[in-house]
Amino acid sequence: MMDLLLGGPDRLAPYLMLAAALFALGVFACVTRRNPVGYLMGIELMLNAANLDMVAYGRFRSETAAANAQVGSLFVIALAAAEAAVALALVYAIFQNLRDVDLDKIRSLNGEEP
Repeated sequence: MMDLLLGGPDRLAPYLMLAAALFALGVFACVTRRNPVGYLMGIELMLNAANLDMVAYGRFRSETAAANAQVGSLFVIALAAAEAAVALALVYAIFQNLRDVDLDKIRSLNGEEP
């Protein structure tokens, strides 16, 4: 088992295990957090795990696959940044109206309190 984990940079398995661990942490963060920022952090972890998988698979295929994976990863990073900016703007707007960002207390986005 340790050989599988510590195989070095010439094996794919350590990258995949790290990506799986990151993805699991992201899912755990999304499931356990009631705070919108916690959800955003979980989504970012899951997107970073997907990026790591993409780049690792590209590295072990060919040079063109590696370049395509890196370009795809840059697009995912840009998408994650835009998603985070829009989501944080929504959280700020909700906080201005309701003075609370607890997702259990917020039932609608029209400004009514439960």
